[in-house]
Amino acid sequence: MPTRSSRFCLGVLMVALSWASTSASASDEPKPTSENTISIQVGDPVPAQKFDHAPKFWIAGVIDRSGNPQPLLVTKLRGGIFIDKQPTAIVKDSLEQSLKAANLLATDEASADLVLRVYIFQFGLASGSGFDFFGKVEFSTIVKNPKTGESTEIKAAGTSIANGAVRKKNLQKNVEENIEMALRDATRNFLRGAQLKETVASLSKPTDSGSVAGLESDPKSQQH
Repeated sequence: MPTRSSRFCLGVLMVALSWASTSASASDEPKPTSENTISIQVGDPVPAQKFDHAPKFWIAGVIDRSGNPQPLLVTKLRGGIFIDKQPTAIVKDSLEQSLKAANLLATDEASADLVLRVYIFQFGLASGSGFDFFGKVEFSTIVKNPKTGESTEIKAAGTSIANGAVRKKNLQKNVEENIEMALRDATRNFLRGAQLKETVASLSKPTDSGSVAGLESDPKSQQH
């Protein structure tokens, strides 16, 4: 039967092993450096569709609803690959650049015909197989007419596939281009989609004051 002294020593040993295991696990976590960090750029603005009566848009906010605890970490493979900006900032830049190029971006919220609030559900890499990487950008946008309070939700998604690589630099380049293509695809789906055209036409119709209830909450359900 173990003595009190032996039980105490066993307890100390178990605590020490647990601490060592936790420390080793923490040291294995990839850390962002200048060598493993990529920059996601949409490139040329995405051409927006034409509207019968072109409105001015304002992006009131972009919120991350992905539930990802490390939004800057793209993958832990090969020492990790990180992005240099939050997905919320990258998506906002992509939308703003494209709206501005089409002369559809308001100078401020007060002068906007329609106000956008964007909710990101996925940004980065989806589950892949083998050496392939699947880029995916998915977001939902609440488009609101601030004068009537009427709102409509529009969903947009973009995907892309890229091969892996033996060299780390080539791998990072492939992943970077992969996510950029998915971002551009999602931006295009939003700005050129039938949903936005129909929403602009619907929200631009004159309505009786106070007859329409606004929708200001987050989208009711997340997408996967």
